[in-house]
This record gives sequence, C-alpha cells and structure tokens, in this order.
Amino acid sequence: MKKIINKKVYDTEKSCLIAEFSNGFTNRDFRFLYEGLYITRSGQFFLHAEGGPLTKYSDSNGSSNWGIETIVLQTSNDAYKWLEQNNKFEEIEKYFPELISEG
Repeated sequence: MKKIINKKVYDTEKSCLIAEFSNGFTNRDFRFLYEGLYITRSGQFFLHAEGGPLTKYSDSNGSSNWGIETIVLQTSNDAYKWLEQNNKFEEIEKYFPELISEG
C-alpha cells in the first residue's frame, strides 16, 4: 500500500516490515484487524492497518460502516509501545536496545 502524508510517500513495498499483528479473524469478519509495523529508509515508523467495520479501522457515512486500509504514522515511542503491547521482544531488542535493561 502507498499513501501520501504531509507530502511524503509511505510505501509498504519500499519499507522494512518489523512485525505484524492479526487478531485471527478472516478479512470477511467484521471484527478482522491487521497491523504491520514498518520503518522507512529515513527511519520513520508507520503502521499499515486494515480492519473490519467493527474495529478502529473503519469509516462511516452515518447510516453504515465499512472497514478500511490505511497507513498511520508512528513516533518512535508509539512504535516501541506497539511492539511491547504485542509481545515483540526480539524486535524491541533490535530496534530499541537502549530502552530496555535486565530486570
């Protein structure tokens, strides 16, 4: 997917996929949710996200809802939190080693 945000192109094919999350539902289910965390060559994190009508990745015209596919920019702090929430320990060690230490 490609999307222009603030005159910059974010392209999943030209960026590095760091980690993925799916809630396990198929894309035909209204609860389907997928997120892929990417980093661009310039170091910008973003989520490539898809969701069904009953998820946060949906749109509405007032009388009906539908799922959407989008790109959402992430700060490095947002990216770290996403990785932590989704138990992506190896990715945290690779991309954020300075933020973690032995307990």
